Amino acid sequence: MKNNKAIVEIDHVSYKYEKEQVLEEIHLSIPKGSFLAIVGPNGSGKSTLIKLLLNLLKLQKGKIKLFGEDIDKFKDWQKVGYVSQKANSFNSGFPATVYEVVASGLTKKLGLFRFLKKEDKQKILDAISSVDMLPFLQRNIGELSGGQQQRVFIARALVSNPELLILDEPTVGVDAKNVKHFYEMLEELNKKWNITLLLVTHDIGVISDKVSHVACLNKHLHFHGDTNEYENLKNDEMSIFYGHDIHILSHDHDHGGATT
Repeated sequence: MKNNKAIVEIDHVSYKYEKEQVLEEIHLSIPKGSFLAIVGPNGSGKSTLIKLLLNLLKLQKGKIKLFGEDIDKFKDWQKVGYVSQKANSFNSGFPATVYEVVASGLTKKLGLFRFLKKEDKQKILDAISSVDMLPFLQRNIGELSGGQQQRVFIARALVSNPELLILDEPTVGVDAKNVKHFYEMLEELNKKWNITLLLVTHDIGVISDKVSHVACLNKHLHFHGDTNEYENLKNDEMSIFYGHDIHILSHDHDHGGATT
């Protein structure tokens, strides 16, 4: 980890939809340079927490700070990149190339009708290169596989040089044989680009050799620690967390994690 300065601070956050409590007393700090996986079963509050972090939902209880500033006052959103769950769920006939989709990530910063400068074009190429999609530069986005499309949308998030990248279930639509390579790409972004990554996933079986920290969320924050601590959790502890029997496997870089 590059340093211990927290760029995300979540302090005693609770949230409910009408009478349904989905988050309760969440306290979580994310240091700069870390790669955190938030794991949990469906309906555990993961997506709600992300919406609160992105200020798409307003806080009901508690505090959130981004880069040391209260979220309701935070304005520097170009520091935060976001790739939503199934970001590629759009009309496959949409007439845009890989280059054009990634370039659209600069629209907010440059304005809708501004011409791209030489340095902007280089940023676009660098972002596409970082996700290994340069050979597909002029390919129509609708002609790509699900995994390739997700890489393009990550490049779109990267083009404005964010310091924090949030990914919500990014392997939805990625075929199983490419999931491992996908996580290797994220690991490289974390280490070589020095981008703090927050990965939301229910897939706990393939990430623990890539991430630096794991947070287990199921309405409450049941666990938050480094990957060694996570892999040492007992089966009965994880079963309580998931609400049913679960068996944690010893990790071997190809499988590992847990089975349910």
